[in-house]
Amino acid sequence: MLLRWVFILSITALIQWYAFQAIKTLTSNKSLHIIYGVVVLVILLLFYWQAFFYDRAKGFSHFMSYSLGLFFSLFLFQSFLIIFLFLEDIIRVPHAIYRYFVSESTGQIFPERRKFISQIAIGLAAIPFSALLYGMFKGKYNYKVLKYELTFDDLPKAFDGFTLAQISDIHSGSFDNPKKVAYGVDLINQQKADVILFTGDIVNNKTEELLPYSTIFSKLSAPHGVYSVLGNHDYGDYAYWETEADKVQNLENLKQLQKEMGFRLLLNENCSIEQDGENIVLVGVENWGKGRFKKAGDLEKAVNGVSPDAFKILLSHDPSHWEAQVLPHPYPFHLTLSGHTHGMQFGIDIPGIIKWSPVKWRYKQWAGIYNKGQQYINVNRGFGYLAYPGRVGMWPEISLITLKRKPVAV
Repeated sequence: MLLRWVFILSITALIQWYAFQAIKTLTSNKSLHIIYGVVVLVILLLFYWQAFFYDRAKGFSHFMSYSLGLFFSLFLFQSFLIIFLFLEDIIRVPHAIYRYFVSESTGQIFPERRKFISQIAIGLAAIPFSALLYGMFKGKYNYKVLKYELTFDDLPKAFDGFTLAQISDIHSGSFDNPKKVAYGVDLINQQKADVILFTGDIVNNKTEELLPYSTIFSKLSAPHGVYSVLGNHDYGDYAYWETEADKVQNLENLKQLQKEMGFRLLLNENCSIEQDGENIVLVGVENWGKGRFKKAGDLEKAVNGVSPDAFKILLSHDPSHWEAQVLPHPYPFHLTLSGHTHGMQFGIDIPGIIKWSPVKWRYKQWAGIYNKGQQYINVNRGFGYLAYPGRVGMWPEISLITLKRKPVAV
């Protein structure tokens, strides 16, 4: 443990020294050097203090989240400086060696170019640094309504034009502004969807996180109701519990609280939505994720009693479930609704031009609509946030999906 911390702190010191060279090259003002050093030192102390004394029983506090956010912002800023300076040093070092052994000239090598490179590096580094700070203080509540229209050959006629509002990954334990959350809930209701569907992770770890926001989320309303499933964080697997009974009780409390809020929680089960004598089926599975994630979902149990020909909408928190079990299933699931990825809360998303986030290297379906023939999945970017207390580019999302029936050819 001690050796690990010695290694981490040594690497940190090396990074700080190297990044500081850009500041020194750019200005000789000692006061600015001191201000930079103090700001960096405070951010590092806050982060490492929180990391060293992290208590799983308490989970992420708001203070720890902001410490993490500032550290990540600083890390990205310094990474830009180091990359540019390193590339410059690749050129400078061979010249320095040559001049030392062959040339008699002395003095700093390419001083003006070094200063110019430092200016470029700091200018470019300021862009993601500023973006991350914006994401922490504004972006995390910058709710966006993303509208989709999906057409199906076999959608019952009564549901032509039926609208679904999907939200996911509330992570109520991370919120720090009830008024902003209430605004997001009002925005959901303003869409006047026929049904509201929540696809898991309503807390980070414990039911108590939801209590200050339960009244706000209980205001969600739609003609055909509000339905939900559990996500991997809802089971309390990432918190410390004194006894297994405490963990079990926490989950039961969460189920009961959702019921009191007006959410119908689907636990490996299904229900029908009827309209004008026709129906569609909502199927809800518990969390099922590839790799280390919890596999409580039971798709066979969830579709018990459902006709293979029924129009089915599946709520499944983790999108990796889609290719692993949903697509191979003998029953076709017309639309799967998932979340989980958050779009990594960081990326670039310009409709029709570019959609990118580092999370794409982990998940094939990570944000938006995907399809295999007539089977679709929507991966919601999430309503809340976790760990890094912000969002950049991947804004908190309310998905509004309109179901359309393909016109019959005459």
